[in-house]
Amino acid sequence: MKAEDFDKKFDEGKEDILNHVGEFKKTKRVNIDFPQKVVEDLDQIAGRIGISRQSLVKMWIHEKINNEKKTV
Repeated sequence: MKAEDFDKKFDEGKEDILNHVGEFKKTKRVNIDFPQKVVEDLDQIAGRIGISRQSLVKMWIHEKINNEKKTV
């Protein structure tokens, strides 16, 4: 799936785009240290919407990157 198609599906909100996250060929594992309170907040929000903490962080970062690209 092309990034543009992924973005469109995300923006429309009609389909669970997290099923498509694994389709991106190249991945790199990174470690990020967060304060305990941030992790607790992430877990609470992720639990409320029924996804994992990792999926939530990926989704938010992807969204932020796309928004930043639009302003450049």
